[in-house]
Amino acid sequence: MTPDESDFWFLPLGGTGEIGMNLNLYGHNGRWLMVDCGVTFESGTDVDGEPILGARAHVQMADPQFITDRKDKLDGLIITHAHEDHIGAVPYLWERFQCPIYTTAYTAEILRRKLQEAGLTEKVPVHVVDADTELDVGVFHLQWVRLTHSIPEPFGLVISTPAGRVFHTADWKLDAAPVLGERYQAQDYQALAELDIDAMVCDSTNADVPGWSASEASLYKGLKHHVEQASGRVVVTCFGSNIARLRTIADIAQETGRHLGLLGRSLINTYTAAKRTGFWSSVETFVDPHHLGYLPKQTVLLVATGSQGEPRTALNRLSHNSFRDMQLEPGDTVIFSSKVIPGNEAAIEALIERLKAMQIDVITEDNSRMPIHASGHPAMDELKAMYEWVKPRCSIPVHGEFHHLRANARVAKSVGVPEQLEGKNGDMYFIAPVRGIRRGAVKTGRLGLINNKLKKLF
Repeated sequence: MTPDESDFWFLPLGGTGEIGMNLNLYGHNGRWLMVDCGVTFESGTDVDGEPILGARAHVQMADPQFITDRKDKLDGLIITHAHEDHIGAVPYLWERFQCPIYTTAYTAEILRRKLQEAGLTEKVPVHVVDADTELDVGVFHLQWVRLTHSIPEPFGLVISTPAGRVFHTADWKLDAAPVLGERYQAQDYQALAELDIDAMVCDSTNADVPGWSASEASLYKGLKHHVEQASGRVVVTCFGSNIARLRTIADIAQETGRHLGLLGRSLINTYTAAKRTGFWSSVETFVDPHHLGYLPKQTVLLVATGSQGEPRTALNRLSHNSFRDMQLEPGDTVIFSSKVIPGNEAAIEALIERLKAMQIDVITEDNSRMPIHASGHPAMDELKAMYEWVKPRCSIPVHGEFHHLRANARVAKSVGVPEQLEGKNGDMYFIAPVRGIRRGAVKTGRLGLINNKLKKLF
């Protein structure tokens, strides 16, 4: 199966029909382009691609055999941003592809650390891209599109060939005050309509959530209120990759006279990568964890990993009184600046019950009167706005379970997108041209898909 010069194909191997392990292929004129190469874990990942479980033994990724068999025709791998479900499989799978990688500076820094751990630093050609430029990668012309999300430097891609053009959104939201990075500009997406986009391959994670997702900046008031009300130590738990949330908490620490500490490897890695690439200009000195036990408890504000009840994380150890450098005491406060990811309810409930048994005050989205967490993905009204601005001929929902994909398709249809194609991992979508029904293809106007039923590699 090889696309010719009149073909433009889309083949998701992971991330369509599920949340996690995104791996997408585009084909044209005998060549292929890969977009993202992520992992999930045995119990899944959260909506921002963070692992639910900490053990690497549980890592899962898409089966790459289709493109492994065609690696001599693979022009490159584009990484859209540095969440685990978009970048985490590179150290495991790159030897099967052995293609150049293209990404922006912050994502390249996170990738560099992963490759170093895997002993691949000198082998993998990583090209750092200036997102303000356009680039030809083999037969594909690429334009990076600035977005807002819950991590620095999130980008979508306009992928152009003589046969057709796609807007691949990757993960996004429309945040007017993202704390770090630039706010979204509607005119950037309205300009895409002039490019005559054939298909918008679009994030579906919150497509069934009404309204508009909360801005990252809107959390400051609620988080500060709870910190000011606390009489003892405060521990805020959030997803380790969210440097904007960390920046907000750092500002609150300064304003409330508390010492800021980081508990958890992923948090420290996020902070150091952000500092190295110029995304951190707030608190320069964090409290050494070894000193935490000696500080007056009312002067301590900590950020800890473990919001989903994961074993071996800092918060889990604190709840068992097994954290090496300090222990929580009655009257301390734990704030869950995160949402409950489906499947983790029991682990989180058990964690909260342990904290309450220690007489810890526990603040969650359910009992906070002010917002303390914001999603990094678009709700219905954001999807409507993007479709209306971009005006694609077709919507291809990805990054979500089947009910998310169906909800995304309904949104697209409601604002006049002519066609919607719902598929799953292993389905081949014909963006251009559709040659009629063959091998189970479903013809829908100009566009169609063919079921290829590829499996996962565990």
